[in-house]
Amino acid sequence: MECNVIQTDQAPSAIGPYSQGIAVGSWLFVSGQLGMHPQTGELVSPDFALQARQALENLRQIVLAAGCDINRVTAVDVFVTDMGNFAEFNEIYTEYFSEHRPARAVVEVRALPKDAKVEIKCIAYRGLI
Repeated sequence: MECNVIQTDQAPSAIGPYSQGIAVGSWLFVSGQLGMHPQTGELVSPDFALQARQALENLRQIVLAAGCDINRVTAVDVFVTDMGNFAEFNEIYTEYFSEHRPARAVVEVRALPKDAKVEIKCIAYRGLI
């Protein structure tokens, strides 16, 4: 099965030796997205909510670049540095996933790259339903 690298300038470039996303057959795997501005590669703000919205937008842009739609996301993994932001994250998350609700995990971690407060990755199904 062929692996296709997904790359878009509508999301930040990878900050390490990995791709923004990989499409394999009917599946899309999107790497963890921080709340970084696509053009500058810097965090949009120290504010959790602004980082969360930008991380979700970055994820959405990679999904779109793969010829997919956010409603095809099947699983989302979220890493936060403070579980105290859980309720706020849920509010922001429903701006992207309201009717469609993928499987999801939210895990508190000690630290994230660039001292980010949130990182989000996903898997999407690109095949026929």
